[in-house]
Amino acid sequence: MPDPNPNPIYKILITVPAAAVDENGHVNNVQYVQWMQDIAVQHYTHLGGVTPTQATGATWVVRSHQVEYFRPAYAGEQIEGRTWVANLRRVRSLRRYEFVRLSDGATLVRGATEWVFVDALSGSPRPIPPAVAQLFTLLPDPA
Repeated sequence: MPDPNPNPIYKILITVPAAAVDENGHVNNVQYVQWMQDIAVQHYTHLGGVTPTQATGATWVVRSHQVEYFRPAYAGEQIEGRTWVANLRRVRSLRRYEFVRLSDGATLVRGATEWVFVDALSGSPRPIPPAVAQLFTLLPDPA
């Protein structure tokens, strides 16, 4: 069942584990990409997207990631991860991310992923069906 909350921004709380910290003493850049993947899947599941996607024999795959790092984060800090869908096109969707340290409100990272809706068996792009598209409340990028 679709989420009755029309807020397009999905949020999670992350307490930075020691395992996410690299030899430089802060969260490793690859960890943010993993968190981007995790929060996207959680958001899509929360919206009820898994059932209609599986029913059509499809799945989502990543075409590209873009990540911009502003400030480091450290073990034990609390970070709010945010994600939203900026647009839907015929077979693609642009999802944005932001990671903010709660103690000072500092934006640590911003990112984006271009997702492609594909046939689960062949991997060929497929048009995003209305049952999937209607799950999203878009938050377009400012002009």
